[in-house]
Amino acid sequence: MSEELRPAFELASFVAPTIAAAVFIVAMSAVREPTRQRFNAVGAAGFATLYLNGGYGLWEFLYMSIAVFPAYLGLRSYTWIGVAWFMHSAWDLVHHLYGNTLWHWAPSSSFGCFVMDALVAIWFFAGAPSVFEALRSKAPLSRGGSI
Repeated sequence: MSEELRPAFELASFVAPTIAAAVFIVAMSAVREPTRQRFNAVGAAGFATLYLNGGYGLWEFLYMSIAVFPAYLGLRSYTWIGVAWFMHSAWDLVHHLYGNTLWHWAPSSSFGCFVMDALVAIWFFAGAPSVFEALRSKAPLSRGGSI
């Protein structure tokens, strides 16, 4: 993609994908274990196919072939699901800089996916903790005591 065709970065280029990542994390937090891990491992493999007609021809198939391995290993480890999402995030960035965008009607969609996928990968690297469990287990603040 030429420099003059690449969309300019705006605050929305970061805010909207961050909100999308938060919505994804909250939605996935509602799914109980072990279904959450299995569903996301399969999802990570599925998301690897999003760019199959993305402008890199056989390279898209090579990426997809490589990306299924960490997704498969994600059936037993959230860390591997994080690796798969981080790989997808990197592929999004490559598409933003040099290839076809994910959604042709939204020129910055590949960059947005890069941001969202990186944030989701971080959540998986943290073990995909449920936000609902974290809120339930949060101890009330003490009223008195030192700072």
